[in-house]
Amino acid sequence: MGGEPKQLLTYKGQSLIRRITDTALALQKGPVVVVLGANRERIVPELAGLPVTIVDNAAWQTGMASSLKTGLAALYLTNKSIKAVMVLLTDQPLVSVGLLQYMLERYTAENKGIVACRYDDQLGVPALFDRRYIEQMLKLEGDKGAKWVIIKHRQDCVEVPFEAGAIDLDSKRDVELFSLAQSGLTQ
Repeated sequence: MGGEPKQLLTYKGQSLIRRITDTALALQKGPVVVVLGANRERIVPELAGLPVTIVDNAAWQTGMASSLKTGLAALYLTNKSIKAVMVLLTDQPLVSVGLLQYMLERYTAENKGIVACRYDDQLGVPALFDRRYIEQMLKLEGDKGAKWVIIKHRQDCVEVPFEAGAIDLDSKRDVELFSLAQSGLTQ
């Protein structure tokens, strides 16, 4: 990203970190934990005044697993009676409250332990995990993230279609293409 934290990229007038955090808070279903790694000092002001728990992942360079484990540990410390956990990423700008509500509805209705989004012929995040999967996620290492648990327990997973989940802003080129697509939609 040329030294610019992707969390601070803006979409519809909001930074990506503020957008996904506001979306999570809008569910009003439980505590929200935000995991930060690099550029913490630049990102924290975006979350000022929000009722969230901010935790630092000192091992962010080791891969996705460390962020997931850091967030889960903080969540458990603040709410030991959680029934499920939802994993969201900052770099998926089109995640909406409606999508997350639908995922919660499917979790309740389907009696499955995982609800995952389907896009690009794969299952991934956003995803919701029953508490029985938390211990397994706490054992992940390196670049193994939530998707690994989804694949391993496919038989216990409900799929939610979310083609916009394929929009994942990981590089400058991703951002450029997304910006072009958005400007084309507004003309």
